[in-house]
Amino acid sequence: MKWQDHIVSDHQILPGKPTIKGTRISVELILELFAAGWTEQQILESYTNVSSESLRAVFEYLKVCIQQELYFPISA
Repeated sequence: MKWQDHIVSDHQILPGKPTIKGTRISVELILELFAAGWTEQQILESYTNVSSESLRAVFEYLKVCIQQELYFPISA
C-alpha cells in the first residue's frame, strides 16, 4: 500500500494539514481518537467515509515522517 494514495495535503482544506483523501478528516484527528482509546471499528463506524486501508495509511505516513526525521526531539 502506498500512503500517498490515501493521505493528501491541500492548503484549502484544514490549512494544509494532512488529511484522508476525499475527506476533511485529518491525520491528527485519527491519532487523537486512537490516543483517546477509540478502536479501529469505532472510527470506521463513526466516520463512514474512512476505510481500514486509510487508517493503515495514517501510520505508514507517520513512519515515513519519522524516518525522514520530521519530528520534534524529545529530551529525556
